[in-house]
Amino acid sequence: MPAPIRLRELIRTIRTARTQAEEREMIQKECAAIRSSFREEDNTYRCRNVAKLLYMHMLGYPAHFGQLECLKLIASQKFTDKRIGYLGAMLLLDERQDVHLLMTNCIKNDLNHSTQYVQGLALCTLGCMGSSEMCRDLAGEVEKLLKTSNSYLRKKAALCAVHVIRKVPELMEMFLPATKNLLNEKNHGVLHTSVVLLTEMCERSPDMLSHFRKLVPQLVRILKNLIMSGYSPEHDVSGISDPFLQVRILRLLRILGRNDDDSSEAMNDILAQVATNTETSKNVGNAILYETVLTIMDIKSESGLRVLAINILGRFLLNNDKNIRYVALTSLLKTVQTDHNAVQRHRSTIVDCLKDLDVSIKRRAMELSFALVNGNNIRGMMKELLYFLDSCEPEFKADCASGIFLAAEKYAPSRRWHIDTIMRVLTTAGSYVRDDAVPNLIQLITNSTEMHAYTVQKLYKAILDDTSQQPLVQVASWCMGEYGDLLVSGQCEEEEPVQVTEDEVLDILESVLISNMSASVTRGYALTAIMKNSTRFTSTVNRIKKVVSIYGSSIDVELQQRAVEYNALFKKYDHMRSALLERMPIMEKTITNGPTDIVQTNGEAEPAIMETKQALSGPLPTSQANDLLDLLGGSDITPVIPTASISKPSSAGGELLDLLGELGLPGGPGTTPQMSQPHFLLDGLTSQPLFNDSTAGIPPIVAYSKNGLKIEFTFERSNTSPSVTVITIHASNSTDVEMTDFVFQAAVPKTFQLQLLSPSSNVVPAFNSGAVTQVIKVLNPQKQQLRMRIKLTYNHRTAAMQDLAEVNNFPPQSWQ
Repeated sequence: MPAPIRLRELIRTIRTARTQAEEREMIQKECAAIRSSFREEDNTYRCRNVAKLLYMHMLGYPAHFGQLECLKLIASQKFTDKRIGYLGAMLLLDERQDVHLLMTNCIKNDLNHSTQYVQGLALCTLGCMGSSEMCRDLAGEVEKLLKTSNSYLRKKAALCAVHVIRKVPELMEMFLPATKNLLNEKNHGVLHTSVVLLTEMCERSPDMLSHFRKLVPQLVRILKNLIMSGYSPEHDVSGISDPFLQVRILRLLRILGRNDDDSSEAMNDILAQVATNTETSKNVGNAILYETVLTIMDIKSESGLRVLAINILGRFLLNNDKNIRYVALTSLLKTVQTDHNAVQRHRSTIVDCLKDLDVSIKRRAMELSFALVNGNNIRGMMKELLYFLDSCEPEFKADCASGIFLAAEKYAPSRRWHIDTIMRVLTTAGSYVRDDAVPNLIQLITNSTEMHAYTVQKLYKAILDDTSQQPLVQVASWCMGEYGDLLVSGQCEEEEPVQVTEDEVLDILESVLISNMSASVTRGYALTAIMKNSTRFTSTVNRIKKVVSIYGSSIDVELQQRAVEYNALFKKYDHMRSALLERMPIMEKTITNGPTDIVQTNGEAEPAIMETKQALSGPLPTSQANDLLDLLGGSDITPVIPTASISKPSSAGGELLDLLGELGLPGGPGTTPQMSQPHFLLDGLTSQPLFNDSTAGIPPIVAYSKNGLKIEFTFERSNTSPSVTVITIHASNSTDVEMTDFVFQAAVPKTFQLQLLSPSSNVVPAFNSGAVTQVIKVLNPQKQQLRMRIKLTYNHRTAAMQDLAEVNNFPPQSWQ
């Protein structure tokens, strides 16, 4: 057979193809030739054929038939064959295919080869695609090479050891003796890979983390030498000495200093030096500064150092590079809750980012702007956010409007300002607001008695200009129905009253009824408003009767039903019409705050905290505990009944009374609290055992398992009250980092009553080394199947986590 074409010629030929079909034809032709050569066991050109096959694989064409040829090349004694063979193995093989186990012996022989380059090839391949079985068999050879004096092999062996530890964590201790002298190496390549290895070991084992904390002074020395060293052409990148090594050391320091005062204290000075001496004109310097900021924020650093870190992020916001601005906004968003005042200093720069052309930067800037809103800056921030709402893309309007509603409800300086702000949102982005915006605004207006005339006049003017925003039209129709007499009489004192006649009010409401843009719900609002004005207007009652009778034959069933019922009021129950259509009374405030109000306080002096943490003294107010209802979205949910901390009981009855002892009831310490609810805690207090032995057979359930967090429920039944089920939650954490600020919340349907006691801790230890327990008492008088919705919030790896879940798999024994 003629000699196959070289790789370079194949590449040149493929590049001449004008169409995809022409390229496929060339590839298929060459693959056929390569297969023929493989079948004939052509050792001369095997290396060349495999190289061509790898190029085709990189183009996306199948090349699996070359796997065994790669193994043959690896077994060859020629270095050129081994190089292509190992490269092919890394590209074409992985641990899911049993073929890769055939090369274990070859790799072992090559790890003990006399040539360092052959050893390097074997280390690269094992570190790239070695399975757990291969890693167990070859870990000893890797550990020997980690102790060698050859820096070329040590750096490759360190990276290979990282892969071995990832695949077989129990082999970690094997490499511990070899790591002792790694940081004394002067070769930067070995230093870099050694830091990567130490980082991996610290992340995977708390014992290793404690062991390596003593290396902090040595790491600080290495970092200081890198900063203070002069120009070194071998390691210099844009005027900075080995930025890759600096970044790796900073990441390792961040892990070692987390939750450790001594280590954090040891690295404070060097972090300040890096933050002040690093050049920021190039991206290399910005990368180091960013890692420095992350390290400062993650360790127990001094307050001045944290302010310095936030100022660095503030400078990043002025950078021309969009990626740097995005990174700065994301980092500030993570730190705004802990260092609110420092972030507030950069408020104007953050607000300027709302005008950026990049949508990702806009979204981050919007989220951070809402996080900065508080009672002191509410007017200025709302002005900027309303301007942003007016000009932003449609995909931002829903989130922006929702954020403005929440911020205005929480920090509004006055009722008038609150109403004006919500109305501005409705006129600007009415079609994008959330579903509860209309009832919330109606409730706000109803409760602001002195603002009724002002509000109805403003809304009347608004819908004269625009009837396309359905939520705005709905609120305006409702207000004109409730306060039409105030609009016509011109009693507005806040601004110059508008002269409006009864017919003009009815004209606008009728135009809403016949408009093609009006939704069915909006027409219902308008028809009801017209009907209500029959008791507020004097000269237009006949016109109202006529309109109502017309819609008695509407094809819209909802409108038809309303009209028929209103007609009946005119005819049969006219004597009751005035009483039925009188103004709505002041509405009681319902809990509408979303999750934002629960977890962030935006720097206010006295935040309303609803978490039931062990560190808190005293119980949660019921109004705050019921904030959980908002996440459940239904009206059939019973509120959470708060309890206080458990004091030491003297008897069974005393224990249950102690649970109620701190609920802020009248009477001194010696008085028995008089409770209207929950009755089930006091029913049948006797000297019997509290829990029924028959409940030992109720199997536990896993209520939640995600991202390493597992919530398990165990059950007991009270002897004193068979309708009470006592559920104990056990929260465990299988990750390598503890979960802090852990909060568990629960809610059940109205037919149940629920009491949530204080948790044993708010920190869930890592590696399943402990569990947080918390007791829930559920009263189920009707013996219905138990359903529960839960909400979990905690901090993990510096990120605030929040999740919702529904538990429907309760065993029948727990509720029957």
